[in-house]
This record gives sequence, C-alpha cells and structure tokens, in this order.
Amino acid sequence: MSLEKITLIDSAPSKRRYDDACAAVHAMDLVGERWALPVIRELMLGPRRFSELRRSLPGISANVLTQRLEGLEAAGVVLRETLPSPARVQVYGLTEWGQESLPVFEALGRWAARSPRHDPTAPFSPVALILSLRTMIDPVLAKALNLRLGFRFDDDTFHFVLSDGTVTAGRGLPDDPEIVFSGNPSGVAALIYTDASIAMLESAGLLLVEGNRERAAGLGHYFPLPDKALVC
Repeated sequence: MSLEKITLIDSAPSKRRYDDACAAVHAMDLVGERWALPVIRELMLGPRRFSELRRSLPGISANVLTQRLEGLEAAGVVLRETLPSPARVQVYGLTEWGQESLPVFEALGRWAARSPRHDPTAPFSPVALILSLRTMIDPVLAKALNLRLGFRFDDDTFHFVLSDGTVTAGRGLPDDPEIVFSGNPSGVAALIYTDASIAMLESAGLLLVEGNRERAAGLGHYFPLPDKALVC
C-alpha cells in the first residue's frame, strides 16, 4: 500500500504557528492573523485593487494590508494578477481554493451572530452587507420566495437574487430589479435587522428605496437574526 505524499509548508516562523495536526487549528495558521478574514471577505465578490481594499477597510494601514495580502498569497488563498488592457492595473482576488471558504464564512457568521456582544448596527462595508444577507436568509422561507434586489453604494453596484431557494449574489445590478437600495450599507442593514422604518432612514440620509417599498419594509421577516446565546 502506497502512502499519500505529504507536502510540508514551513514558510511561517514556528513561534507564529500552532504546530497542531488538527485541520481546523491549521486554518488559523493560514488566516488567523488580525485583518486576514476581513481582507478575504472583501475579495469574496471579485478581485479588488489595493486602494479599493483600503477604502473598504478604513481601520487598516497600508503596511498591514500589504503584509496580509502577501501572507494570504503565500498561503495560496489570494492571487495577484494584472487586468488586461486597457485597464492594466494590479488587482487581488481569491484563488479557487480561497473562494471555497465562503461556506465557512457563512457558518462562522451565523454562529457569531448569537454572541450577546454582536451589534448588527455597527458599520458594514458593501461586500459585508451582501454576504450578511446570504448568511442570514431563512432557508425555509427562501424556498418559496423570488426576490431581485439591487444596491448602489457610491460607485459600486451589487445584486442579490433569490429564485426557488437559490441565492445568487455579486457585483452589478440585476435585470429588472424589484427593489433598489441606494445610500449607506448600514442603512440597509438597519432596515432589515432592526425596527427602523424606511421613512426614518431616508430622512436621516442613510437610505433611498426605489421600487416596491411595501415589500422592502417587510424584508426583515426573511432575514431573521438568531437568538442570542445564554452566557454566564
């Protein structure tokens, strides 16, 4: 019987690794550095320029972002490439294996949303909002729901389409959207995850709703936050 060939990767200093055979713990060797997960999150819906990542992650310095991108690239999670002419700019995207972490993000998000310390009204990046909707959609209610949502945040546009229980989300507006949200991602989150009304959010300048406003007001029903965990 032949043994599977095992390739050892020892590029990180041992003092920064767990040296544990558990694959879940090894995941922390790969993505456990501070800011690594937010960087991966921002690449989930497609490649981004360095400046776009900085804008989406206002708390990170250029130096730290460079370090995280280099570390994730070395780990095989992130790929650096140059867009074809006429753009010819350098962008960062997820490798095929890196993209496979999406279900992990969703599971981790559902688990962490039960924390009493989680605040759904804290700032959201546009990508974080779209991934949050993917994570929190009720799978039972989604089976009988057809929904075409569009989002405009400054120069970025996104879609969230639900058809027969299948979610499609990404960049660009959907064809024939039922509802289009413009403004601040946190305004959309407040509408869906809190009891804030459309009128309240629009008067505050956080949100503009076009299309089926009645259905927009009731979207929170389909994206329920989980009950908080009981902690001592």
